[in-house]
Amino acid sequence: MAIGMEQIRRSEHLPARIAAQIARDISEGRIKSGDRLPTEHALAKTLGVSRTVVREAIAQLRNEGLVETRQGVGAFVTEPQARPIRIAQNDLDDRESFRDLFQLRLPLEIEAAGLAALHHTAEDLARLDEALAQMTGAEKWTEQGIIADLAFHRAVADATGNAYFGMFIGFIAERISLAINAARASAVLEEIVETTIAEHVAVRDAIASRDALAARAAMRQHLTGAASRIALNLEIY
Repeated sequence: MAIGMEQIRRSEHLPARIAAQIARDISEGRIKSGDRLPTEHALAKTLGVSRTVVREAIAQLRNEGLVETRQGVGAFVTEPQARPIRIAQNDLDDRESFRDLFQLRLPLEIEAAGLAALHHTAEDLARLDEALAQMTGAEKWTEQGIIADLAFHRAVADATGNAYFGMFIGFIAERISLAINAARASAVLEEIVETTIAEHVAVRDAIASRDALAARAAMRQHLTGAASRIALNLEIY
């Protein structure tokens, strides 16, 4: 049975909700261009969430071009003319739009996995392993497991050595995080989590072995599985 978009929307995870609120504050003028956002610590305390959640929200805003981060200084709201085309979260309440975005994910992430197998560094592999450790640890049933899932996909993108993969996949993955929550809500949690972990392990191992074809195949298997878990019918060739 297909999952309704209302169910997906209700499942939206914390970083996305926080990013959406900050984006509204920017668009409605409560936070102005050039303003520096509060520190991670201050935002976490104000919102009653962990700094990890805040960090993920800021990463989403950065991927959307709404903020830029300056090393050792903080995150600043960008000028409107410097912002790229963006997709508001509520634009994806329509199931067909959501499906189209997921369809775009296929060629990007499959290609990224292959390139990551060829170009990854030891540091890239360590990031994949760190994300997997969080996905498979005691917090895998919680919000932190979803955050780690997104971190894994960003690490794959970054391991390509092509910054544009990180930019586009980071943006899409955070939108697709709705699907992760929806899948968890629609199935036996233990089964869905263990299946997802196994798929990520297969991607990681193929990348680590520098087998580009196997990495592409593993990512393809993961994405088609993820789509099927939320009853999305993608065009696959």
